[in-house]
Amino acid sequence: MAEERPSVRGGQASVAQTASVEELSASAFQKYLAGMDYPANKQDLINHARKNNAPNAVIQVLEMFQDQTFQSAAEVSQEFGRVK
Repeated sequence: MAEERPSVRGGQASVAQTASVEELSASAFQKYLAGMDYPANKQDLINHARKNNAPNAVIQVLEMFQDQTFQSAAEVSQEFGRVK
């Protein structure tokens, strides 16, 4: 069971990857969402980013997004700014 804990927000894995999340730029973030069809919810964004081989920092930021439907890439950028 202890092996599953790093995936929990606030676990040791999150702390170890904090620097990469802080260094993530908006343009680098959006690169992994290229080709996304909107409207899209948080889970859609996560799935699309994973399909585009997004690094853990991108997935971590997406996991911090509010559960809502995003109508455009501009709305995703706004949410990125809020969580960063």
